[in-house]
Amino acid sequence: MKTLVYAHRGASKLAPENTMPAFQLAYEMGAEGIETDVQLSKDGIPVLIHDETVRRTTNAIGFVQDYTYEQLQNLDAGSWFSEKFENTPIISLEEFLAWAEGKNIDLNIELKNNVIDYSDLEKKVYQLLIKYKLARRTTISSFNPASIERFKHIDRKIATALLTSQRIKGLVDYAAGLGAHALHIKHRLLNSAIVEQCFEKDMALRVYTINRVSLMKKCYQLKADAIFTDVPDIAIDQRQLFTGGNHSY
Repeated sequence: MKTLVYAHRGASKLAPENTMPAFQLAYEMGAEGIETDVQLSKDGIPVLIHDETVRRTTNAIGFVQDYTYEQLQNLDAGSWFSEKFENTPIISLEEFLAWAEGKNIDLNIELKNNVIDYSDLEKKVYQLLIKYKLARRTTISSFNPASIERFKHIDRKIATALLTSQRIKGLVDYAAGLGAHALHIKHRLLNSAIVEQCFEKDMALRVYTINRVSLMKKCYQLKADAIFTDVPDIAIDQRQLFTGGNHSY
């Protein structure tokens, strides 16, 4: 089994994060998966943006939840990254899923509800996944344990993942108790013990955010199920080098 490469917010070192150019580039690079972040607009539309505010990645200020979807679409989400991407828009989850529907790629949708626990976010995301027939190749992740439990009540078959950067005693058992199918951990938590514990629980283990070659090699060596990276092209190249020189992998 090879360690899969998920493009973190798309190929976000080469294009503005969570935008169509970043997703398209990741797909063309051959990433097996794309990770993106979802929040709700003022009028309840799931939109793709990482921060709770628009300040860092657009030409505006204020909270995402204080803008309607139409207002968010009119913001410039590309110029902060490069003039080349001037007027790149914030997109909806629906637009992203329509793009992904016919492509051979897995999805990881992170619900950004650990700071603002948006009402009905899980239900809205689920309905779109069903509409585009993408539920079975999507993992839903969140730092919010309550969100994982809520998704379990919506559809037990939907793959869910608990995100964490904390050293929690009995972490794998805790995640399993929430009903999570996977554990997504910060790279400093990765060791052979947690790999083995996840294997015993039949729980996928994915690691973020892996941009350094040394960390890529560590993940490949320990056989993590997947990595999240801003540089999927480098990660794929390094995986090929690693597997080419390690026939026991």
